[in-house]
Amino acid sequence: MNTKGKIVSIGVAVVLAISGCGKSDGGSKENTSMNQTEYEKLDLAMAVNGTDIATDTKVANKLAELVKEESGGNIMISVFPNDQLAGGNATKGIEMAAVGAVDMAAYASSTLSVLDERLLVGTIPWTFEDYRDARETIDTTGGAYYERILAEQGLTYLGSAHNGFRQLSNNVRPVKTPEDVEGLKIRVPGGEVYMKTFEAFGADPVAMSWSEAFTAIQQGTIDGQENGFSVTNSAKVYEVQEYMTAWNYTYENYLFVVSSEIFDSFSPQTQELLREKTLEACEWGRDLVEDEEEELKVKFCEEGMEVIELSQRELEPFKETVADLQKYLKEKYGPEASKAFGLNE
Repeated sequence: MNTKGKIVSIGVAVVLAISGCGKSDGGSKENTSMNQTEYEKLDLAMAVNGTDIATDTKVANKLAELVKEESGGNIMISVFPNDQLAGGNATKGIEMAAVGAVDMAAYASSTLSVLDERLLVGTIPWTFEDYRDARETIDTTGGAYYERILAEQGLTYLGSAHNGFRQLSNNVRPVKTPEDVEGLKIRVPGGEVYMKTFEAFGADPVAMSWSEAFTAIQQGTIDGQENGFSVTNSAKVYEVQEYMTAWNYTYENYLFVVSSEIFDSFSPQTQELLREKTLEACEWGRDLVEDEEEELKVKFCEEGMEVIELSQRELEPFKETVADLQKYLKEKYGPEASKAFGLNE
């Protein structure tokens, strides 16, 4: 889907006033040190979908901190969580980034797929064995693939941070086999990968805004949800769910992007700085997610949730159940995508 021709009416003038959209204040520069590169003075606005304490927001704030420090305060990044610049609408926020109405952005790959569904390739069930596998793939062929696809939408790819492997929680029963998933009414974020995965298990996937999920679980409208440890914790879902199955069924990441038109207007030094510090911030965020997961498992158990960790042997029947779906998705996204994410091996 090409959004460029579709949207240019979304409050651009307001956001331009807020963000400055990458324009420098007259091109002035300051020399902060004999050995320090001179950086143009910039005030950049960065749109983030997550809450104040979500991983994407934490990584974005870390990026702002690193850039400010390295540039001697010349380049400032203001982070706007909860899609404030788009009135809380993630799709609108992505569209604004694509047309340059906001300078920078960080969105989950599944959310960014409104621009091009091929960005979902990394979310195909059990694409990655573990976080190390995800890092190595995305930092090489996978990242290069993201870069090419996003460039077609007017976005320059800067880096990727973990959202995390997604787990399953519910209030009906412990899930240890594919049959245990049958009949469960599970909230999913929407999108073909998530809907079809749970349909393959015989569940009843319900596409629902995340802001509505907690109340829906409390009221019994749905039985559970699928999210990583970090999101399950930050949204306090562990308080209203009895069982969690750690099965790493799909991986999701946050892609950090900048409007290509704006990025191209920066000096080479500024471009290099933003690339370097985004990668540094993303590595910091990855470590944070991985380190916190073990702590959160303990926390959830202490709070009364039963956490079931499935072995590789126990996961095999689940993988077999979605084998046809995996094949369908690989064919749909194409051989280039499959090769980039090692799905043909």
